[in-house]
Amino acid sequence: MAGQWAPRDHEELTAGWRLWLELDSSGWPRPDWDGSPDEAVRGLQELVHAADEILAQYLAGGGPAEAEVPGLIRSLQLSASWIRELWAGDTTPLDGERMALLHSDLAGFAGHARGVRTLLAEGGGWASLTL
Repeated sequence: MAGQWAPRDHEELTAGWRLWLELDSSGWPRPDWDGSPDEAVRGLQELVHAADEILAQYLAGGGPAEAEVPGLIRSLQLSASWIRELWAGDTTPLDGERMALLHSDLAGFAGHARGVRTLLAEGGGWASLTL
């Protein structure tokens, strides 16, 4: 993800910080994963829900919809939406081919999320906190 982000104000900095923290949580299946695609995308669904809450609170506090953090959140929502539509609710056991497809889908989202997280860290001044 190319570009730079500089928060407009304290509210956008706070929203960016909260999003950065949420993106640290894994979009990958948890250690207690039951092996189903539905459970594999549960963390992704929770991440999108948290991003939705950050966006709603930012906008309710008077933050402009055209600011960069809302745009970054929308990019995450879009990136995750087709993965969620495809895999959420799917409890069919995974064979090798479907496992590779699921892994590829999650890896694609993880790459995008990593780019957003890096952008936030650099613009927010907390890049030194990133491992």
